[in-house]
Amino acid sequence: MGNQMSVNLSKGQKVSLSKSDGGALSVVRMGLGWQAARRKGFLARLTAREIDLDASAVLFAGQQPVDVVFFNHLVSDDGSVRHTGDNLVGGAGQGGDDESIQVDLARVPVHIDQIVFTVNSFTGQTFEEVENAFCRLLDDSTGQELARYSLSGGGSHTAQIMAKVFRSNGGWEMAAIGTPAQGRTFEDLMPAIAAHL
Repeated sequence: MGNQMSVNLSKGQKVSLSKSDGGALSVVRMGLGWQAARRKGFLARLTAREIDLDASAVLFAGQQPVDVVFFNHLVSDDGSVRHTGDNLVGGAGQGGDDESIQVDLARVPVHIDQIVFTVNSFTGQTFEEVENAFCRLLDDSTGQELARYSLSGGGSHTAQIMAKVFRSNGGWEMAAIGTPAQGRTFEDLMPAIAAHL
């Protein structure tokens, strides 16, 4: 794989989105993945339900939400952020991305300074029923993974504010957030997101 330098982020950690040669990344992709937690014993087969987690990206200008990209609005109005499509069942456990959102950093309008990525359980299950949730940022031109943030443990919440990409010193950085929240849609999460702007 050559000089693959993926950073494993911990909560609150940040990583710069400039390339190792000093150039700026142009297009990045935030991949989000998860699996349904395995149940044990006789009831396992009877109770296994599909878990439909939804990834969303909320575009902010300062504290104001300007646009959102999610399964009902797959491309931001300015065209810079696009969702690759809704996955209704989650991962088969292959470790790949279940949903991904592509961000053309060069095309993000100048007044947009933060893009917050969330995952919510549209089907209403809590993260106690989800395992191996992660988000990872890739250089979309090469497919190289730049950073990965894994969420361990479940919890009685139905959503996670995963990460954000934000402008910093003329470039972009990614910050791992990983804060539990409640909500089946991104609208429900707006108060929780506001705390991380």
